[in-house]
Amino acid sequence: MKVKSKNLSKENKIETLDALYTAASAVKGRADMKMFLRDLLTESERIMLGRRILIARMLFAGCTHRYISDGMNVGLDTVSKVHKWLDDQFPGYEKALQGMQTELDKRYWSSRAGQKELYATSALHRLKKKYPLHFLLFPWPKGKSR
Repeated sequence: MKVKSKNLSKENKIETLDALYTAASAVKGRADMKMFLRDLLTESERIMLGRRILIARMLFAGCTHRYISDGMNVGLDTVSKVHKWLDDQFPGYEKALQGMQTELDKRYWSSRAGQKELYATSALHRLKKKYPLHFLLFPWPKGKSR
């Protein structure tokens, strides 16, 4: 049953939003948050919110409205709305995006691609590449047979 926010009293709005914020803050961890949002929102609502977050990330990255609109198949009005929310200095978006970037960075560096990149930039990797018989450069431990 849809209720318009303008038809609610101020006290009822505060009580309703407080219940939402308290429930959301009580959820710990990605898996639990995923379940909570899946149970709370419809699939289209979750997708809509996720797309707004992706639009905000692209705006922070400096992408143009037209590029975002064309690339994500959203209207320019949607991109403009998200941009307006960001311009209005809502710190929630910015905090969420910073936390999201930190999490994505952690995931990348613990992934196989991140580990390969980390290994490829190491000095040992460069030595092994330059000297394929690198193991001959290091003496064998005393008392061990070859």
